[in-house]
Amino acid sequence: MPTPSKKPASHVFVWEGRDRAGKAIRGEIRAESETVARAQLRRQGVSPTKLKKRSASLRQRITEKDVALFTRQLATMMKAGVPLLQAFDIAAKGHSNAAFVRILLDVRSEVESGSNLADAFRKYPLYFDKLFCNLIAAGEAGGVLDALLDKLATYKEKVIAIKGKIKSAMIYPAAIIATAFIITAVILIYVIPAFKELFSSFGADLPAPTQIVIWLSDLFVEYWWMVFGSIAVVIIGTVKLYQRSPKMQASLDRFVLKVPVIGDVVRKATIARWARTLSTLFTAGVPLVEALDSVAGAAGNQVYADATKVIQSDVSAGSTLNNSMQRSNLFPNMVLQMTSIGEESGSLDSMLDKVADFYEDEVDNAVASLSSLLEPMIMIILGVLIGGLVIAMYMPIFQMGQVVG
Repeated sequence: MPTPSKKPASHVFVWEGRDRAGKAIRGEIRAESETVARAQLRRQGVSPTKLKKRSASLRQRITEKDVALFTRQLATMMKAGVPLLQAFDIAAKGHSNAAFVRILLDVRSEVESGSNLADAFRKYPLYFDKLFCNLIAAGEAGGVLDALLDKLATYKEKVIAIKGKIKSAMIYPAAIIATAFIITAVILIYVIPAFKELFSSFGADLPAPTQIVIWLSDLFVEYWWMVFGSIAVVIIGTVKLYQRSPKMQASLDRFVLKVPVIGDVVRKATIARWARTLSTLFTAGVPLVEALDSVAGAAGNQVYADATKVIQSDVSAGSTLNNSMQRSNLFPNMVLQMTSIGEESGSLDSMLDKVADFYEDEVDNAVASLSSLLEPMIMIILGVLIGGLVIAMYMPIFQMGQVVG
């Protein structure tokens, strides 16, 4: 299997220009450089007059929650019979994020000038992904935009909720480990040197554990900046490499799936998201092969994303979805059986929805019990670490007491 080549870093460019009819338009585009961005716009029939790289600060202020909240507001207003342009005005006035309001007003302007809603959203791929735009396009084509907006809002809310549960499952042990490291570092840098001065007056050989702790303390006092700097470099480097290297993403995601307790939660959350995404697209009438393309991008785990691309290839070649999923060896038997029943009965979307509901409940239960499972282990680790340091430093005092006695 060929090793995937490293992709150059891409940026988001804000552009203004004119279309083939001479109408002034604007939007955003993702490209590796300004030259590439201009070439892409020309291929789309746009003559750019202004092109500027968007600053990272603006991107960071717009979150998935902003998009989900807007989608829910738009769905509610459309169901209530509020005209589309008026619904955009209401949503923009009620939103607290100025950067996102600016995008909403731009999209509204595009729709008012004659563009369809899906195409207007596609000009902002950083915030409205392919899945979002495909569902909007399906709703416009079928005249059921309000219904699909409701499904899209529900989908985004559930995805955000499942991501939040995964983060809470990861943050708890990470926070405890970080706290233990900081406490240990403080003891080694400030407490142990005081004991070292005390022991220097004993005039006797120190026990081996005490000598090891003192050696670690000397190392930390002398090179604390290097220790903390190395940890920061490793963390930042790993994050950057993960973002840019598909091979690194697959390796790290595969490792996370094998981690006890945490891996099971991540696997269930990924399957829930996978099933929910495919169910939502299939309900909207998106063809299965095209839907699987969006599912791969929304999987949230590179192992499942790669497997989904293989499944998509198999399905496009004539294989059933169930058989393709079986060959991936990533889906539990219950998921395979539900998929098989759905394909045979013509209710694949409903069955996938049930699978997503089941695994979302499983993630809820797993996260709820995670703290009770990890707490004893973390307390043991902290006890051994901190207690070991304390015992090592008091051993010479105990020995001196025995000699005096």
